[in-house]
Amino acid sequence: MDNLTLLLIERMGILLTLAFILTRIPLFRQLLDREVHAGTSISYSLMFGLFGIAGTYAGVVVKEDSFSPAFWIFALSPEDVIANSTLVGVVIGGLLGGPLVGLGAGLIAGAHVYGMGGFAALPIGMSIPVTGLLAGYVARFFSQERVISPSKALFIGMFAPVIQMSLMLIMAGPPDLVRTVVNVIGVPMVLTNSISIAIFTTMIRVALQEQERSAALEAERAFTIAERILPHLKMGLTPQTAQAAALLLQREVKAAAVAVTDREQLLAHVGAGAEHHLPGAEIVGDLDKRALFSGAIEKGLSREVLGCGVKNCTLQAAILVPIREGGSVVGLIKLYFRRPQQIGKVQEALAKGLSNLISNQLTVALTEKMKGLMKDAELRMLQAQIHPHFLFNTLNAIVTLIRIDPQLARHMTVQLGTFMRLTLKLTAAPLVSVKQELDHLLAYLEIIKVRFSEQFAVRCDIGEGVEEALIPPGTLQPLVENCIQHGLKDRPTGGEIVLTVRREGNLVCFHMEDNGSGVSPDLLPVLGRVPTESKEGNGIGVHNVNQRLVSLRGPDAQLIFRNKPEGGCVVTFSIPIQKEESA
Repeated sequence: MDNLTLLLIERMGILLTLAFILTRIPLFRQLLDREVHAGTSISYSLMFGLFGIAGTYAGVVVKEDSFSPAFWIFALSPEDVIANSTLVGVVIGGLLGGPLVGLGAGLIAGAHVYGMGGFAALPIGMSIPVTGLLAGYVARFFSQERVISPSKALFIGMFAPVIQMSLMLIMAGPPDLVRTVVNVIGVPMVLTNSISIAIFTTMIRVALQEQERSAALEAERAFTIAERILPHLKMGLTPQTAQAAALLLQREVKAAAVAVTDREQLLAHVGAGAEHHLPGAEIVGDLDKRALFSGAIEKGLSREVLGCGVKNCTLQAAILVPIREGGSVVGLIKLYFRRPQQIGKVQEALAKGLSNLISNQLTVALTEKMKGLMKDAELRMLQAQIHPHFLFNTLNAIVTLIRIDPQLARHMTVQLGTFMRLTLKLTAAPLVSVKQELDHLLAYLEIIKVRFSEQFAVRCDIGEGVEEALIPPGTLQPLVENCIQHGLKDRPTGGEIVLTVRREGNLVCFHMEDNGSGVSPDLLPVLGRVPTESKEGNGIGVHNVNQRLVSLRGPDAQLIFRNKPEGGCVVTFSIPIQKEESA
């Protein structure tokens, strides 16, 4: 028995060398991350089943009280049995992957042992899947541990051969032969299998610690890189800031090339392929569009998937990292590699860390910017919309109407109170429903139409299904005021403002036009995008409206101005459908 124990320990060394190699396989590393589901269970069952077969071939053939030290094992004779380490791979599969993996690996390894024959082929073949299944269920008691401790694994490993020996005693025959063989192989198998399982779990824990150290280093590296490129990205996505960020990223990440895009075009490309990946090129690749739409990190593992039409392009793989700002994807960072094999867990962890850090920091910067904008918007609504001059003229009109038309004076007083109450209420929320915004606008119109009834008329055409969409407060009233004070100021009669609101798919589209003098051609390209000082201050008001629309509802919601050929101005914008409960 001592000689058999020593021989099994020698074979165990070969098996554990194989186990060490196994812990370096990427598929095995995924198992350490608990990425097990119905699909991967088959792969893991096959992997540990093959490891169990290797443990069978690392065994020793025993005939009654003697054994054969031959390394190559073929079919067994009816008097033979094999003292093996098959249970090592099966038990480890169950402990790591759960009952399904343990059972699957046991069926593979057990079928192989049964096929080799011997007088105990059936009980040994049956014991292996049973042991794998039980190991999977036992692992659930230690689910709080990522990998079971070696001491617990040693204890569990002692029971695995005991179950096998018990089934041999119950099912195999003749009884005398079975008792003799169990006395010979029982203790050596218990020792070698339990020690092997304990050492295997130690290897796994070491591999896991290496992985965690690597992830920690990559997280620190991602933080350093993000800290260096954030000053560039905070200035906005322009060709200049994108070029600076791409140069820094390529130097730090060691990628073959780095590109930066916005939602529509390539802004910068540094490294291999720069001669044909030219800034200004439109984004056409499906992978790019999917990353921009979903906001998730995407991998491209071929030139065709990446959307490059140049046959001799050396860039064969890439990781696409979305740049998010305030919940909206504003662009992409593309890390290019020459071969798909160069994209591993380390690169993916770095990409994920970069995406989270950059997006979080940009969102924080946007929040600070939004606080200033909202503060400015509140002041604008209180100072411009409830301007003392506006109140003075309205109160003067009420005083006059009290003498000549008391009923109209009462109506105007009620509307002024409604307008002021709605204004104060709306400033308390970053987003309000279109219905609330329209009520605010109608209260304003009810007041001014008394004073300007002969100069102009306002017509609203509101479609169905738009009232619950969310819009920044104080969006429509400044635009109407802009039409009155600028577009129609030189038109004493016959002026008209038409507001149309329609739902188109998942968008609510706003269309406002007047028949006034239009906007100066010099002012048209920048109106709403930069503050334009004037004595009425409406250029600043329109700019604030545009900034809040873009910041709160996305870049597609910006104001678009154009002049009509027959005279007058048109302003349009669109907001996505979003009800208050999901805001």
